[in-house]
Amino acid sequence: MFKNSVLLAVLGAVIYTADAFAPAGQLNHALQSVSTAPVHHKAQSVSLAATDDLVIGEEDSTEPAPEDFIVNAGDLDDEPASDEAEVAMPTWFQLSERLVEVRTQNRRHETDTGSPEFQVAGMTERITFLTKHMQQHPRDFSTRRGLVALVNKRRRLLNYLFSQDVTKYKDLVGSLGIRHKAPSVVLSKDDLYGRFPAQKPNKYANKN
Repeated sequence: MFKNSVLLAVLGAVIYTADAFAPAGQLNHALQSVSTAPVHHKAQSVSLAATDDLVIGEEDSTEPAPEDFIVNAGDLDDEPASDEAEVAMPTWFQLSERLVEVRTQNRRHETDTGSPEFQVAGMTERITFLTKHMQQHPRDFSTRRGLVALVNKRRRLLNYLFSQDVTKYKDLVGSLGIRHKAPSVVLSKDDLYGRFPAQKPNKYANKN
């Protein structure tokens, strides 16, 4: 029994030593034969099949992600444009449009460009525009001087219109909402004081 054990040990040592000193080509051939074994291919095919089953299972279990947006991109084109989106017209354009409107309403005929009514209507609109400008820019002294000159010129035209036609004057002032004090009629000395009794007797009245 002991001898058999010793023989087995000696044979194992010899085989191990022979494998250690074997050429590299034999070792590579042995490794290739092991890697191409049918058992390994079977295991690899099984693992790939299992992987495919897992992938298919994951694809079946996935649900479409819910839409997390509020408004669709296509709905934006169908919305009507709001009034706020319109571009505001510049002030000078609004003034020119308003001037044409008020002058057309207060002219005497279609080709009228110089009557008092036509000029006063345009001046009134410009005075309103400059007054709003002065409220926003109170230190604009150049505009202030122009505004005062425009008001004085309008006053002279209104005085002239009052002296020529009182009815047209009243209609124009009422339609434009102008606060204007009409000039009083200058009376002569006899007209002014003739209604009062004489306070002092005339010393030359009884000489004749």
